[in-house]
Amino acid sequence: MSSFLIFYAGLGKSNIEEIVSSDLEAFIEHEQDRGLKVTTVRIRLKSLWAFLRFLIDQDIIDARILKRKIKLSAPDFLPRAIAPDDVRTLLGSIKETRDRALILVLLRTGMRIGEVLGVRMRDLDVLERKIHIYEGEKNCLGRVVYLSDDVLMALKLWLSKRDKTKEYLFPGLRGSICYTVARNIFTRYLTETGLQHKGYTIHSLRHTFASELLNAGMRLECLQMLLGHRKIEMTRRYARLTDKSREEEYFRAMEIIEQGGIDGTY
Repeated sequence: MSSFLIFYAGLGKSNIEEIVSSDLEAFIEHEQDRGLKVTTVRIRLKSLWAFLRFLIDQDIIDARILKRKIKLSAPDFLPRAIAPDDVRTLLGSIKETRDRALILVLLRTGMRIGEVLGVRMRDLDVLERKIHIYEGEKNCLGRVVYLSDDVLMALKLWLSKRDKTKEYLFPGLRGSICYTVARNIFTRYLTETGLQHKGYTIHSLRHTFASELLNAGMRLECLQMLLGHRKIEMTRRYARLTDKSREEEYFRAMEIIEQGGIDGTY
């Protein structure tokens, strides 16, 4: 139960009365993203359900929040990465300064949506091209992600327009914009570009980040640190090699083998 409340606060929300179904979906997605087994997530979800039923009985939240079933997918069926051509199409359609900054931060840093929505201005270091991600109740340093040229440009444009009195990088009416707003921004551009039927979700941006870096030659251990995965097996599930990368790896290895480059005994 405490893990949900910490996550909920990370979305920039503090009032229990404001819990909606999309917050639950985002939490489950976040828990699975951390590499937890489906059985473990189900146990946490059962505890959360009991808490929500108590809130419903006390007339604190609407009973309809539990009517929508949440499906738990096995790790091998995590959201798919966005194809390179579709990434270019998607980015080419974004005209709003805030929306472009938001989607590029997700795409180029690999941050979870809850992490991005929880970024305060003090966490952003434009000069050093970094975002510090803090985790845990005592605000201990979690990890650092880096800002590519295109996301840095998008952020600078957004920073010149956003309300400078606000605490969060992407401010909403209260705190940060909520998960539902962020997801709706993403799905709107999918619809405008005709990509809405390809099974992409806002979480696909994180998978795209991982797959693109892996195919660009980044070591899995480095990618694991950037994604904040505790286990490298989860990073392997996240990042997929393209057919072209596998082909190039095969012929590069075979060239070494054919030239007698393998020594020693097995």
